[in-house]
Amino acid sequence: MSHKILVVVDDFFFRAKISETAKHTGAAIQFVKNVDEIKSIAHSERPSLIIFDLNSTRFQPVQTIASLKADESLRDIPIVGYLSHVQVELQQQAAQAGCDQVMPRSKFTQILPQLLSNASQT
Repeated sequence: MSHKILVVVDDFFFRAKISETAKHTGAAIQFVKNVDEIKSIAHSERPSLIIFDLNSTRFQPVQTIASLKADESLRDIPIVGYLSHVQVELQQQAAQAGCDQVMPRSKFTQILPQLLSNASQT
């Protein structure tokens, strides 16, 4: 498994926040451009973590997470997803799909430096 972190986020504010935090922590991150790229990069790079914006409409996060976890060679890659704290149904769907950690945006923002640092060292 590489120390690279795959980021599946299309919200510009969170992309900037993750990029800036990665610079400060020294984490190697890669943003994906489309759904097909997620699985392809996961296979070739074996990232230490995949981060999903569960509110993304472009990346179909729940379906994509389920697909990643259904693939025997990828299911051990940890997946963290964040969402609005009021989206209880989406939180349950993501957890059922196999998202290892589902958290509100506020908590994600709070623990992001630690999350990136830990994933960079595993």
